[in-house]
Amino acid sequence: MSPPPSTPALSVGLIGFGAFGRLIARHLAPHLRVLAHDPFVAADAFGPDAVPADLATAAACPVVILATPVPALRAVARALAPHLRPGALVADVGSVKVVPAAILREELPAHAEILATHPLFGPQSARDGIRGLKLAACPVRGRGGLRAAAFLRRLLGLEVILTTPEAHDREMAVVQGLTHLVAKVLVRMEPLPARMTTRSFERIMEAVGMVRHYAPEVFAAIERQNPFAPQVRRRFLALAAELEAELDADRSVAPRLALVR
Repeated sequence: MSPPPSTPALSVGLIGFGAFGRLIARHLAPHLRVLAHDPFVAADAFGPDAVPADLATAAACPVVILATPVPALRAVARALAPHLRPGALVADVGSVKVVPAAILREELPAHAEILATHPLFGPQSARDGIRGLKLAACPVRGRGGLRAAAFLRRLLGLEVILTTPEAHDREMAVVQGLTHLVAKVLVRMEPLPARMTTRSFERIMEAVGMVRHYAPEVFAAIERQNPFAPQVRRRFLALAAELEAELDADRSVAPRLALVR
């Protein structure tokens, strides 16, 4: 195999240049040279924050960020594995962590370090900047992930939460799983009232607005790739059904109480 292409020491390879890839590039560009690869994006569409690159060149950077959907992660990891330099740090940014961490362990060479991350924000919630926002970081292999966490805290001002893939997915099954589930239901109920609204209802609709335009694969990953999501979803729906039964029972009792009075 020929040696990997030469790249500057302060370069980061970015695989995937969708909405979140563009967000990453915008905030890393002031600090690092971003070499981005996405076969579905034209070379003249990368803008000022990233330099278009082929896969081998992007994968040869000291840090490689995978901003790809979870279902595509294994194929991407296999494709970039031969081009990784010894000691390179590979990080993903998916909404779930148990499955991606396992894929990267299996597909990447032993000389590559691995950091599974989940920025707890998206293009909508980050439109006013990312300083102070949260990012979950799960060091999987090597110590490069801890250095990356320090960089994200110091230069980007993120609140980095060190955790494990399992602990992350267990909490996100509630935090994200229920948020996106409720938002999907409310979107399907549209049109909803917009004139006579309470502040609490407006807050709920603000949350719906923050996630309603996420790509369908994001919702699929949150609900199907998180091993803890089905249990949380079933419990939520069971409690909703239980509450509905209680309300139905209350309606049947109310007329009898009126007659007694």
